[in-house]
Amino acid sequence: MIVRTLLADRSELALIGLRTILSEAMRVEVVGVARDPVAMQAMIVRHKPHVVLMDHTGEGFGAQAIKDGLKRSRTTKFVSITTAPSTATLMAAVRAGVTSYIRKDCDVQEIIDAVTATADGSRFFCGKVLEVLKKASVDVESFLAEPLSCAPVALSDRECQVITLIAEGRSYTRIAEELNLSAHTVIAHRRNIMQKLGVNNTAAVVLYAVKNGFISPNKFLFDRA
Repeated sequence: MIVRTLLADRSELALIGLRTILSEAMRVEVVGVARDPVAMQAMIVRHKPHVVLMDHTGEGFGAQAIKDGLKRSRTTKFVSITTAPSTATLMAAVRAGVTSYIRKDCDVQEIIDAVTATADGSRFFCGKVLEVLKKASVDVESFLAEPLSCAPVALSDRECQVITLIAEGRSYTRIAEELNLSAHTVIAHRRNIMQKLGVNNTAAVVLYAVKNGFISPNKFLFDRA
């Protein structure tokens, strides 16, 4: 199968590089390039690409653009290609609908493999991306397999405030200052939150916060840290 591929990135240099790389791949046909989300949506409707290879951290290419693209073509899959992402950026991208994730410093063959494997129905995460998730103690298989929603959990108003600030990347000291609490109390709230959610690391708390609307995924989609 020839894989119809649409490239989407704010950077003209990145688009030129990716087009050059993929033009050498036997199974890949680049059907278009888009430098803004409006053009991307129009090309998705027109070409019905098997794969959109995009930098989802670019302005306008965030979670909503991915969701809109999936609505316009249910057979299209998204592969994100970015510079070194944070754990939260990775997790939010997957929650938005990204199937595979690679970095811009991946080998040429790895980029080609990501496109073709995704079109063939597999999920592809380059080694550097998997390493980021593993360092954050994320169970990759469970994370990718879990549903988009989860059962209700009874969190107090204070716990909701704490989980939001944790998801925003605040330190315990900063959270304590903002909520006028002691650092010890904040740590106790975090422990209680993790017990209620049935998780054992901060990355899972962030994932829960994103999935359940405590914080917008866009905050992470544009975070290049």
